[in-house]
Amino acid sequence: MFKDKTLLITGGTGSFGNAIIKKFLHTGIREIRIFSRDEKKQDDMRIEYRNDKLKFYIGNVRDYGSIHSAMHGVDYVFHAAALKQVPSCEFFPMEAVKTNVLGTENVLNAAISQNAKKVIVLSTDKAVYPVNAMGMSKALMEKVMLAKSRTVDEKKIVLCGTRYGNVIASRGSVVPLFVEQIKAGEPLTVTDPNMTRFIMSLENAVDLVLYAFENGSSGDIFVQKAPACTIGDLAIAVKELFGTKNEVKIIGTRHGEKLYETLLNREEMASAQDLGEYYKILVDARDLNYNKYFVEGEEQISKKEDYTSNNTKILNVEEIKGVLLKVDYIQEELGR
Repeated sequence: MFKDKTLLITGGTGSFGNAIIKKFLHTGIREIRIFSRDEKKQDDMRIEYRNDKLKFYIGNVRDYGSIHSAMHGVDYVFHAAALKQVPSCEFFPMEAVKTNVLGTENVLNAAISQNAKKVIVLSTDKAVYPVNAMGMSKALMEKVMLAKSRTVDEKKIVLCGTRYGNVIASRGSVVPLFVEQIKAGEPLTVTDPNMTRFIMSLENAVDLVLYAFENGSSGDIFVQKAPACTIGDLAIAVKELFGTKNEVKIIGTRHGEKLYETLLNREEMASAQDLGEYYKILVDARDLNYNKYFVEGEEQISKKEDYTSNNTKILNVEEIKGVLLKVDYIQEELGR
């Protein structure tokens, strides 16, 4: 699908960017551009991959000039650059706005002006009913993409998105924290053992983005159906895989955390297309003349419920272990 094409990945030095590189670098793709702020991580990638198809661009999505220059000659864009850490965004909410909202606007405008053909923006379940600054900024990112999709010619460029839950062993996630605590002989810190989270592998996340790439129309958002688990069972599963008896210490819910996450709210579920493994949230076609939505309402919304990490399939400890064993990071840490 990328034969002789140029792909730009914003925030490309992260887990997602590395997964895309490994998947496509040795195919017929013409060029993969890594756009990010971190010169050290870019240099590490340059040394690791040593491939002329991989090009590096230092810049920041907050700076329109830098992303506009990097976008020249690009066919497709995967927009993964974001501030993702909940505590950081809580203390510095305007920084989250600058990167996640205004940065997305810059990426979309640059892609449009440089005649890119398709942009996929990556969102999160924390954007649904957000209670923290990170989720709020990601919700606004989705709205920016949706609003922009109404103003472009779909024959020239497609703007669409994906939304997914926790990616196992991604940077800053809880599984690597548990592993480090096990290696250090420390207690595994659990906020609330009954807290549930969607879980998916990095490969699942890549598959979702590629599905959106192949099937998306402007304004669409794709969601992958995913199982969930409790944080308490996740800690037990990690302990059993590593054969340790570390204590599990309950530390309480941190600021900005929810008991469970939501991938689609009931308003979205009322119009979403069930595609088997995925949901497709259809573009909201309303304009400012939407009187009928207030006068008539929508009966289907009342009949639907949210799609949450509490009402999806909840994995038990053995099932969680099966999922974890498919993750390269876990295999490496186990020495297999």
